[in-house]
Amino acid sequence: MKLDSSIAAVVTGGASGLGEATARALAAKGVKVAIFDMNAERGEQVAGEIGGVFCQVNVADDASVEAGFAKARAANGQERVLVNCAGIATAIKTLGRDRETGAIKKHPMDAFERTIAINLIGTFRCIMNAAAGMMETDPVDADGQRGVIINTASVAAQDGQIGQAAYTASKAGVLGMTLPIARDLMSEGIRVNTILPGIFETPMMKGLPEKAQQSLAAAVPFPKRLGKPEEYAKTALFLIDHDYINAEYIRMDGAIRMGPK
Repeated sequence: MKLDSSIAAVVTGGASGLGEATARALAAKGVKVAIFDMNAERGEQVAGEIGGVFCQVNVADDASVEAGFAKARAANGQERVLVNCAGIATAIKTLGRDRETGAIKKHPMDAFERTIAINLIGTFRCIMNAAAGMMETDPVDADGQRGVIINTASVAAQDGQIGQAAYTASKAGVLGMTLPIARDLMSEGIRVNTILPGIFETPMMKGLPEKAQQSLAAAVPFPKRLGKPEEYAKTALFLIDHDYINAEYIRMDGAIRMGPK
């Protein structure tokens, strides 16, 4: 799909990290961008800088998502592109022991359910809403293409580490639903692809001590550094532009394969 001023896009989690980089890259192509995020202050700032619109959206809530799409479409028209970057990370073992008493500690179910609700169900919720709008439009090319959806999983979907049961389940779900959703939407001319990022320079990562960041970077085979959000954005735009890539996933990780911890 050619990216220019005739195209509108929605980027969830667009106020920071991978989503922000993607929103900026799309805007640089002339695309009209709507940012979905919970962080209103940062979201308004980024939207203002790229000439976009900010929608305060909780992807785990039906009404919030529907209101976000309505606001985005009122400002920019029907989106042809959806990039799902909204998500959270959790690190809790399935079972553990209290260091002092030896008592068994269970993974809190509310934490597991929240991770699934945001990362997996939230992604699916946004896909449904975006695709429903795309289906009402005319195709943009001779192939009958109406829209493109890019999802964000993680290398954890395949290499889940200790304490990542909830996170891995959520991201494996995003990866696993890529093919069936692409098949569901193929007759409507909507492509669906997924990116599996490795260890990236996101706000969450930058919150770690410098020594910890260096250790993580050293674990990457090549290049020995953390991934840059702009590299994620470059891959997202490639998948949007390349009309023959559908129902596919791309690992973007410097060849890392995550160990148990």
